[in-house]
Amino acid sequence: MLDLDRLPLSRKQLLSIGQATARINLWHGSVRSGKTIASLLAFVIAVATAGPSGLIIICGRSLQTIERNVLEPLQDAALFGPLARHVVHTRGSTTATILGRTVHLIGAADARAEGRLRGLTAQLAYVDEATLLPEGFWTQLLARLSVPGARLYATTNPDSPRHWLKVGYLDRAGELNLRAWHFKLADNPSLSPEYVADLAAEYVGLWRRRMIDGAWVVAEGAVYEMWDEDEHVVTDLPAMRRYWVGVDYGTTNATSAILLGLGVDDRLYACAEWRYDSRTKHRQMTDAQYSAAIRQWLTTWRHPAEQAPGVSPEWVFVDPSAASFSTQLWQDGLDNLARAVNDVRDGIRSVAAALAAGLLYVHESCEGLLSELPGYSWDPKATERGEDSPIKRDDHSTDALRYAVHSTAHEWRHLLTPHQRQEA
Repeated sequence: MLDLDRLPLSRKQLLSIGQATARINLWHGSVRSGKTIASLLAFVIAVATAGPSGLIIICGRSLQTIERNVLEPLQDAALFGPLARHVVHTRGSTTATILGRTVHLIGAADARAEGRLRGLTAQLAYVDEATLLPEGFWTQLLARLSVPGARLYATTNPDSPRHWLKVGYLDRAGELNLRAWHFKLADNPSLSPEYVADLAAEYVGLWRRRMIDGAWVVAEGAVYEMWDEDEHVVTDLPAMRRYWVGVDYGTTNATSAILLGLGVDDRLYACAEWRYDSRTKHRQMTDAQYSAAIRQWLTTWRHPAEQAPGVSPEWVFVDPSAASFSTQLWQDGLDNLARAVNDVRDGIRSVAAALAAGLLYVHESCEGLLSELPGYSWDPKATERGEDSPIKRDDHSTDALRYAVHSTAHEWRHLLTPHQRQEA
């Protein structure tokens, strides 16, 4: 049923599958390096040979990520052949059947998920993207693996070198019943050179060192270390094919809106900025006043090459925590609203990739944004805790830019590699 010879596995993948007999088995390293396939094969072999005692569990950030990262690959006949027919799952269900065994699916988005494990007795567990799970959940999961010979299989991309998984487990592998395998892109024999080059183009700075080189490195210094005012600031704008807006909302802090355009030259431009800082103005505005001001800005802004004023963005991406302000905009007739995608780390990575690729530029009129970008830095206190977070200060226009850029990443990400080739 499970024919390893049909899969193009590397020697490291095969070794890890055969050696995954410790209590904790951990595959870590770069994206698309083959660690997930190896870990899934090891887990399925364990399911096939497991005794009847104890539950079998798959854990991940959410049920949706478990379905996407674990179950869908297992159901792919191109990868797993006849085995795929023996992986049964109804989307949205908290159980699946693998080789006739019931497998329980548990999402662990926050510390409260720990309670879902209490009282369980498990013999096998698979953890997808372990660094994204709360430490308390991981600790409780290990405690639940109490059947003799119980095992945990886990994958992860690298994170901070001070992350609890690195400090408490990987660095103590010699003290624990733990085996770990570090994977790089070269360890996946199924990837073409073209794909590897394209993938490498999407990661820069901190993320390149982690996701491509597979290194557990610290976030330090400037968030946008590739920012160069001489290179990225423009005085002229080309004709634009599309527009979007990102809005960061503040009451005691500044409210900022960034107009993002996609030029006819297939590059992104922060074309204009609207900003109101109640601290410097010594007066707060109401939601209705903010709404009126931003709508007026959109109707009066004029592209330097256009005679008629006004711009109609396809979408206005608003800070998802600003529910009352979004309601006000909607009531005032701005119906092309959307909640901004607010994953901070992924959003920063999108902006960084666009800047590094020569794809994103800022017009000289965006004074607030230009003042914030050079000083936008990682928080050293968060780094000490093993977290990657920027300092929450003077970040309102940078957040608005991130909302617009990351929420539209699916529209422009394919432009990254062509632009890098042109720059080279």
